[in-house]
Amino acid sequence: MSEGQVVIAVDAMGGENSPYKVIKGVEIFLQKEKNTKIIFFGDETLINENIEKNKLNIFNFEVKNTEDIILDEDSVNTILRYKKNSSIYKGLEFAKNNENSGFVSSGSTAAIMVLSRLHMGMIEGIDRPAICSLVPNKKNYSLMLDLGANVIVSGSNLFQFALMGFCYYSIINRNTKPKIGILNIGTENNKGLEFLQDAADLIVSSFLKEYFVGFIEPNKITSGNCDIIISDGYTGNIMLKSAEGISNFITSNLRDIYNKSLLNKISYKLIEKDLIKLKEQVNPDIYNGATLIGLNGISVKSHGNANPIAFSYALKQCHNFITNKLNKQIIKSIKSI
Repeated sequence: MSEGQVVIAVDAMGGENSPYKVIKGVEIFLQKEKNTKIIFFGDETLINENIEKNKLNIFNFEVKNTEDIILDEDSVNTILRYKKNSSIYKGLEFAKNNENSGFVSSGSTAAIMVLSRLHMGMIEGIDRPAICSLVPNKKNYSLMLDLGANVIVSGSNLFQFALMGFCYYSIINRNTKPKIGILNIGTENNKGLEFLQDAADLIVSSFLKEYFVGFIEPNKITSGNCDIIISDGYTGNIMLKSAEGISNFITSNLRDIYNKSLLNKISYKLIEKDLIKLKEQVNPDIYNGATLIGLNGISVKSHGNANPIAFSYALKQCHNFITNKLNKQIIKSIKSI
């Protein structure tokens, strides 16, 4: 590996339709990022067979053979004691020990959380990692965290999430002054649980005060009026899965309506371009890849059912975090408080 080269450790075995979908995703990613080095972790024989069978045009890669397989039902104890030769374990171990590197996996969220924290540790001043991802809105997209890493949090945890979210958003939108909000059941200052009130107080007492818009209700998430949305992991995960379910429901019903009659099909043709534009705006593939922000390293979680295109976007996210030195920016912001 050349000095300064970006290297991504890839779990080739995690998620549905792997390793094919992972390797195909890498092929798509490398079309634009040709200088990135890819290290596959997984069943070496199966990986090579998939490359040859599907005639995948990938380059600048290595394969590290692993034998253990992490199952969704594996306990934390099992993962830590008996799955040390798994693709997730070895991939994260590599990412921790190599400069300019990160890790991407579609595997078990619990395993990635536990092993990421074990190998990479936390950034000094950050108590817990948060699952952080982009969500579409009317204007473009918002950044939301936490989406499932922490069921129980304190006001201090949420303040740290806000700080990390601010750093992340400043990387992807350098010329924008982001608005920060806390997800709550109402916008009034006296609404919500105590830890939400504590988080708001901490934000107002910091340099983030000028970016803080207060509490934001779930029905305003897609308005585009808030760029960084802070939540505990339990609430955030329910919100995300509810939104995905509603989106799928609406999309499937629209499809049925437009196929119902000839007149409906003609109506579809009249607004086809607008519908395609809307579909692209809310396409979950382009938002795939949630970083476990707060770790002393780069670890990105892809959806388990992600297709190759979606997985390529998770790789792109990882590449951006590495090249923009996300963790160093977070550390710098913490020191400035």
